[in-house]
Amino acid sequence: MIRPILHYGFHFIVPLLIALLFFPKQWKKIYLFFISAMLIDLDHIFANPIFDPNRCSVGFHILHSYYAISIYSFMLFFTKTRIAGLALLWHIFTDLLDCWMM
Repeated sequence: MIRPILHYGFHFIVPLLIALLFFPKQWKKIYLFFISAMLIDLDHIFANPIFDPNRCSVGFHILHSYYAISIYSFMLFFTKTRIAGLALLWHIFTDLLDCWMM
């Protein structure tokens, strides 16, 4: 029961706290970036089954691949893509945390 609460809390609540604490003037925009980062879960539609609670998505799905993670990390070096890269890496970290709890 704790695993889904932590997983979705890290996807929705922690990003809100990050946005409020570190970007108080732009918190709505930053939070939207973090929520939008969940669009990388669209890569799940190419898997069979689409959702498997016992499958680690990191390293399995294309947008959760180590190649994609390196691109998300590279995004941190540029001002225009820094927040998006941070949001995508937070998504990966959250999914990785879920993998560790399996």
